[in-house]
Amino acid sequence: MSEVEQIEFLGAGGQTLAGRLHVPAVEPVAWAIFAHCFSCSKESRAARYISAALAERGIATLRFDFTGLGESEGDFEQTTFARDVGDIVAAAAALRDRYLAPALLVGHSRGGTAALAAAAEIPEVVGVATVGAPFHSSSVAGALDAGAIGRLKKALLVFHSPQDNVVSIDDAREIFLAARHPKSFVSLDGADHLLGRRQDARYVADVLASWASRYLPAGPQPEVPEDAPEGDVVVEGKTTGYLQRIKARHLTFASDEPLDKGGTDVGPNPYELLLASLGACTSMTLKMYAARKEWPLESVRVTLRHDRIHAKDCEDCEKESGMIDVIGKRLELEGDLTEEQRTRLLEISARCPVHRTLLNEIKIRSELI
Repeated sequence: MSEVEQIEFLGAGGQTLAGRLHVPAVEPVAWAIFAHCFSCSKESRAARYISAALAERGIATLRFDFTGLGESEGDFEQTTFARDVGDIVAAAAALRDRYLAPALLVGHSRGGTAALAAAAEIPEVVGVATVGAPFHSSSVAGALDAGAIGRLKKALLVFHSPQDNVVSIDDAREIFLAARHPKSFVSLDGADHLLGRRQDARYVADVLASWASRYLPAGPQPEVPEDAPEGDVVVEGKTTGYLQRIKARHLTFASDEPLDKGGTDVGPNPYELLLASLGACTSMTLKMYAARKEWPLESVRVTLRHDRIHAKDCEDCEKESGMIDVIGKRLELEGDLTEEQRTRLLEISARCPVHRTLLNEIKIRSELI
């Protein structure tokens, strides 16, 4: 899990540039910069997913808006490729002054080509990764030649889709051939240029994080805490955002809010966790019951939804005023079951422990410690 902090710094032209810094929950093993695609922003799907994935692997990652884009100052119409390169170098200087210089540069589309050019000016960089980067585009033509790529002496990872209809895969081939080893190429078969499909952005993020670990120093091994007693759950969060770290026994996972609610969208929100608890308990209960009866239940799918309605609109509710919480639970049962068995399983679904807890009188006692 990681925290996302707002950060500002001066770009190459003196304008204030806005960024988001993904900081790991543990001491970072390294720092990285993500450069977004031409006319995109730091909030693009690729920027968010890749930055978050690197932070999950212990690499603190800065994604920022180039001059004139997103929340950054400046006139986008006046920007050039050289200015983009300068902005990346300025971002590296900001990290160097406040934290540690970046060891990794990641760039998407023209941001990838700019990252290749900027790497030569940032001595601490040990690896560069490009996603759908152009080499012959008019926006970068003449700014970076094969000789410059060959002289980088940085590890290189090239991602490109054969179906990219914005930047030809021939550009990726020339970048790859120009570079010296160590270098790697990953074909994003079926992906579009902007990584519009969620699974494509996640795939790039996962592969990139694994590749980077080979060239970065190993991080300190965190102390392994003792398992919490079964039944105890610990939730921790900073005041800078909604991201929460949840510990249950030896397990750690996250809760967050979506981007449109002010969160960073790296985990389910609290109500989604509540519904997940009810759904998991329901599925487990049905499987145990069917196994005991030796019924041919193969799989269970539970779909849940939480709503709030006016009490006057609820025909089977005792409460007559105010609002009522309603949880809808739909069951899909796979297997050669009779109608009688299916009906009985529906009845049993209401007997799972979490279902009964939610229907019982609940008291929550809070205290400061």
